[in-house]
Parts: sequence; structure tokens; C-alpha cells
Amino acid sequence: MNHSASSSASIRRIGLVVLAVLGLAGVLYAFRRMALMAAPVCLAGRWHGCFDTENGLVLMTLVLAPVSGLIVCALAGLRRALGVPGAWRLSLAEVGMVHGTVPFLWMTLMPGPGAGVVPGRVSLVPLRDLVTMGWPGILGNLLVFAALGFFGPLRFPGLASVSRVLLVAGACSALVEVTQYVCRLDRVSSVDDILLNAAGAGLAALASRHWWRRKSGSRTGDRTGDQSSDQSGSRSSDQSGSRSSDRSGGPASRTTTRGRSERSETGERQVLAGQATQ
Repeated sequence: MNHSASSSASIRRIGLVVLAVLGLAGVLYAFRRMALMAAPVCLAGRWHGCFDTENGLVLMTLVLAPVSGLIVCALAGLRRALGVPGAWRLSLAEVGMVHGTVPFLWMTLMPGPGAGVVPGRVSLVPLRDLVTMGWPGILGNLLVFAALGFFGPLRFPGLASVSRVLLVAGACSALVEVTQYVCRLDRVSSVDDILLNAAGAGLAALASRHWWRRKSGSRTGDRTGDQSSDQSGSRSSDQSGSRSSDRSGGPASRTTTRGRSERSETGERQVLAGQATQ
């Protein structure tokens, strides 16, 4: 029984590692062109052209992925030393949220060429900017808060709901759009960006739903086991108590019955003796 459970757990871990490697390979293949375009500028140490462009930001995000992995290992080791349950889960969720969200926030808050001069622009008509946005813009907006939607419910149990993830992602996206307008970053504050950001977070939450379902299921199982053990314990205590009371109360009840029968016989004899004397 234990051997089969351990083998299934090891197979599951191997499958997760394979999926992670395939996902990383897919990301590298998708962004290879952008990374190659920004590599010469970033390697030369130029600020302009590296951190202030989308290509350079994608390259730095990929380069810093191993550093984030080391941070995950360090946090998990510290938590395990302190005896915190779910150390790897918490550490991976925290670092994943930061590593997958901060670069996109940097990209959305990057000022344009007319920042501080061009007044803020607003687009409040839903679905109007999707035509001019193109597939790269749509995909980028879907990925802005995708890491928050994927790892948020794993780290914070209060976010273990798709509706809550949509609400939090929509509020964060609205805050970003308001910041773009107030700071006059030469960007259009569009309602379509909010819709796409929230939709991407919701889809990512659906993708990770299997893991927070399993966590809630294990908690429910623990509670059910505790309740059943409490019920069985109360039943056994009641049964033992009733048995002990029966055992302790048996001789006393017999003695009381004998006393009552003797008293009744004595009373009958006295009545008969009185009648005989009369």
C-alpha cells in the first residue's frame, strides 16, 4: 500500500518536471527572436535598448529565471528548517508570482517618447482596441497577471476562487491604467487592457485549479477523519461507561429488590397474625 503510494507520487513528480521543462522550452522558442535581438545591447551594458525595450525585458526575464530557482530553493530550505509545512509549495508560489508579474508591470509602466508632454488618453469603449492591438498585444495583456492568477491561490487560500482572482486582477489592472493616465506616460488607458488582464489571470487560475483542489480535498479529508475518530471515541466511551454502570449497578439493584420482597413478606405475616388474634 505504501509502496504503491510512493511510486505514484514519484511518477507524478517526474511528470511535473517534464511538463516544466517542456513549458520552459516552449517559452524560449517563442521568445527566441526577441531575446536574440536584445542580446548584443544588453551584453554591452547599455541601459537604453535593454531595460527600456520589450525585447531586452524578455531577455532579462529569461536570464534571471535560474536566479529565481535558487531563491526558491533557499526559501524552501529555510522553511523546512523552521518546520513550516508546505515549504516548497509556498516558496515556489511566492517567487513565481514576483518573477512572472514584475517584468510585465515594468513593461506596462514604461514611459513612451512623449511622456510628460502628451496628455493622458482614455479608451472606455469595450472591445474597440482589440482590432488594432494585434495578437502580440493581446497575448502580452493576457500574460500580465497570469502568474498572479496561477500562483496566487496556491499561496493565499483566500484567492482559491476564479471569481476572486478575476476581481483582484481587474482591480490591479485598473490601478495600472490609472497610474498611466495620472503620470502621463504617453500610453492609452484602455478598458480592453483591464478585460484582457483579468481574463489572463482567470485562465491561469483555471490551469492551477487541480492543485488547490487537491489541497482543499486533503484538508477536508483530515477534518472528516478527525470527526470520525471523535465520533468513534465518544461511542466507545459511552459504551464503556454504560457497561461499567451496568456492572456497578447490578448488585445494588438486586439487593434493593430482595429488600423490598422481604419487607412485603413481613408485612403480610403481620396482617395474618393480627387477623388470627382477632
